[in-house]
Amino acid sequence: MNEVTSTFEQAPVPDLGLAPVPAKAYYDAEWYELERQAIFMRTWFPCGHVSEVPEPGSFIRREFEFARASLIITRGKDGEVRAFHNACTHRGTQLTQDSCGKRNAFSCKYHMWTFGNDGALISAPEFEKFGLDKKDCGLKQVACEVHAGLIFVNFDKTPKQSLVEFLGPLAEGMSHLPCAHATQFSEYVYEIDANWKLTYDNFQENYHLRFIHPRSAGAGLGKDNPFGYPIAQELHDPHRTQTIWSNPDAMAQMTPAQMLGLGLGAKALMRGDVPENPFSRAYFAVFPSFFMLGSTGNNFSHTVYPIGPEKSRGVIRLYWIGNDETAGTRFAREYTTATTRDVHSEDIAVIEAGQRGLSSGALEHIYFQEQEVLCRHLYMMVEQAVNAYKAEQRQA
Repeated sequence: MNEVTSTFEQAPVPDLGLAPVPAKAYYDAEWYELERQAIFMRTWFPCGHVSEVPEPGSFIRREFEFARASLIITRGKDGEVRAFHNACTHRGTQLTQDSCGKRNAFSCKYHMWTFGNDGALISAPEFEKFGLDKKDCGLKQVACEVHAGLIFVNFDKTPKQSLVEFLGPLAEGMSHLPCAHATQFSEYVYEIDANWKLTYDNFQENYHLRFIHPRSAGAGLGKDNPFGYPIAQELHDPHRTQTIWSNPDAMAQMTPAQMLGLGLGAKALMRGDVPENPFSRAYFAVFPSFFMLGSTGNNFSHTVYPIGPEKSRGVIRLYWIGNDETAGTRFAREYTTATTRDVHSEDIAVIEAGQRGLSSGALEHIYFQEQEVLCRHLYMMVEQAVNAYKAEQRQA
């Protein structure tokens, strides 16, 4: 990816045409169900970070509305991170409502069937009366792999690709990001009355920055680049990347708190906690609805979870290396998190207003200009996956 320069020089934008896009894809229940089956039930999807399961017995619970599933992600005695359905194989009772913790075993409160961290059934009262073999009664496992410190799951019983194969050319760049070495993170979650694609698209284009974020996104705007367009945008079907542009004149206008936050990454580099990051201005968009900004001082990820045709949830995390050793470090991390949250909060109302307009049925199409190519690419990848799924169903 290109280095940031003092003037704005943009690489040629990929040409995907300017054809209108069907508005129905952003609110129609039948189309959403096709997306759910064609994409979300068979694609690698992020669900956590290895710092949440640091040692054997550590676990987290994750809810996936699109899969109608609750998962337990836990680290076994052998150090492996695994994911299991949070459902006792006796009669389906969920094993835990705790969001996280540490356990050597999970026992169902209903009839005390007990399972190990490897998913195996350890014991069950009067089990001999079932006429079953314990090895056939283990927890139902979900494909789970780790890359760059991030935990991904895949609800497909036999994933067609490994996680690294799925990430393709993005895998190498992501392995250089601070999240690969992070020991802590800050998180905030929001729910929004908007389709997942409409929500996600807001963070794939800078056309709106000057109007929605004239103050908070000032560092990304300048006289040579008033809309804050990226230096480069690249397509890696089904994923995307862009190289973020920063206004060099904005550095002189930063507050001491902003400079302190920016300095976190430099300190980590000097200490050797994280290797030098050649992707610090990179934006990695992983299909279908995860993206990560590679900045060493503000390495954050954003995952949009679909809840329904017109509702989604966003989970935003900022990754840190090491503990808050000083009050200044703690303040810088809190300040950076709050600033990031403030910028994102400015988007919520306008995204929901867009959803209301689309859901009214007033529009047959929506339009993307050439600088919104990443939004268009996402729709094209979704349409491609849905069409492939429909073809499979016809042949079945």
